[in-house]
Parts: sequence; structure tokens; C-alpha cells
Amino acid sequence: MELRHLRYFAAVAETCHFGQAAAQLHIAQPALSQAIRQLESELDVTLFTRTTRQVSLTPAGEFLRTEAARVLAAVDDSVRGVRRIGAGRHGLVRLGLTGTASFSHLPGIARVVKRELPEVALEIHADLLTPAQCERLQSGALDLGVLRPPATGEGLTLRTLEVEPLALAIPVDHRLAVEPVVALADLRTEPFIAYSARDSAVNEAVLRSCREAGFVPRREHEAPSTAVLLALVAAGLGVAVVPASVRALPLEGVIFRDLLDAGSVELSLAYRTDDDNPVVDAVIEVLEAADLFTAPRLEAPRFGVQS
Repeated sequence: MELRHLRYFAAVAETCHFGQAAAQLHIAQPALSQAIRQLESELDVTLFTRTTRQVSLTPAGEFLRTEAARVLAAVDDSVRGVRRIGAGRHGLVRLGLTGTASFSHLPGIARVVKRELPEVALEIHADLLTPAQCERLQSGALDLGVLRPPATGEGLTLRTLEVEPLALAIPVDHRLAVEPVVALADLRTEPFIAYSARDSAVNEAVLRSCREAGFVPRREHEAPSTAVLLALVAAGLGVAVVPASVRALPLEGVIFRDLLDAGSVELSLAYRTDDDNPVVDAVIEVLEAADLFTAPRLEAPRFGVQS
């Protein structure tokens, strides 16, 4: 049985008139009549009672009309679905994010995707450091990553989302709490709390800035995540220099201050350069249209420091 036979049958069943059905299908009436006879022969059943005055469905025809409507609706839904996927309008995108990006950038990204691509679902993988994201992107476990360059490995393209300054997190009763702006050099005697990841891009930026200010930070404690880092600051165990977006994570006992001469860290969207998934392309396009990128595409170098 061919699909066109079902469509021909459905048209005749709807009109109970071969001439009207043929006109609706844009085919000649003799060709339609022959197709229906072929269908009846294949099924070994009579589908229509034909007289010179009218055409009506037999019980078998009534049953097939119901089943044909169900089958044709499913086929049409499948065609629409395939076309939506092919156009990047329907599907799943797996998005990885660093810890702070979940608060600073995920809401904006998710709003844009929901508004522009309502049939695209985001699967969120939060609190992933850059090396883990790069590995998952290259293996295909992630489609997009919001990470801090430089990226590791090969075959990734980076789009800059933001270059944000470093800020100071200190306990509320710290001696520098009364200062609206703090010079990095004023922290030379302070115990520092840093991220425990060996190749943290933030740690590298903090170390570089402190050296430019004339000292090496004294690392007293390490934290596996930003939430734990801020908890250690609140406990009075030290100070922390963090991306300014961490201000989106208010915690009782911690205040933030601008740093006069600190550096900055970059946040980028990463994806496989050779990814041919139209849904991923569509997400990147709507983010670009929403002006979420601050720089053009940049293919990641073959090798880089982990972050």
C-alpha cells in the first residue's frame, strides 16, 4: 500500500464524489478511480458502494477512513517535526556553564532561546570548569559551553560574551569594609581564599594582577565552588578576588568592593567548529541577534592553558 493511495482514499471518503476528490487532489478522475480499485484489490475488500447516483462507504471503508485519518495525521506531524528540526526550530541543546555564569548569563540565554525558539529545549549542566566543558564539547556530550578562556584541545570556536573586572569579597567586619574602592596592594598581608581547581582561569588572573601590584597572594584556603568560597569569606577565613558577576550571589556576612587596579576575566560561548547540528546553529544565531556577543568568532588555538 502506498501513502498516496491512502491520501486518495481519504479524499474520496470525505467527499463521496470521485470528480470532486480528483479536483481536490489535482489529478484526473480516471487515474483516481484506478488508484482506488488498486487499493481495493490489494486489500481484497470493497471500500465504496458505487451507483450511478451516489458513492458511499462500506463498513470496511468506514473503518479505513478512521485509520487513514490517524495514519495521515501522524505522517503530517512527522514531516512537520522533521522540517522543524532541519530548520533548527525544534530539538535539544545541552549547555554547560561555569559556576558564576549560571547566575550571570543563564537567565538571559534561556530567555532569548525560549522567546525565539520555543520548541528548543535547553539541558543545563551547571558548575563545570573550563577543562571539563572542553572535554565534553569535543566528545559530543555538550553542544554549547559558557566558559572562561583559554580553551583546551582542538576544534572549538569561542564567542566572547563578556569581559568582566575582578572584584573583592571580604567579611562584613573586615578593616577594608569601610572603603568603597580598594587598591589591590592593600591586600598584600591578607590571607586569600582561591578556587581549588589547579588550572582555574580566575586564579591565574588573580595571581597575575597581584604580581603586577608587587606581591604574591598568600593562599590560605581553597574552595571547590564559588558558593563554598563565599562561605569561607563569610566565616572570616580570608578574602577572595572573584569575577564581578559573583555579586549576583549575595551571602550574609560577605560584602563586595571594587578593586582599583585588578585585572579582568573573559567569559565566552564555546562550540565545536565543525558541528553541523542545525538546532545548535539556530541557538547561536538568536543569541547573536540578541547582541549577547561582544566579539566575532574566534577558533580556539590548538593548545592552551586550562581554566
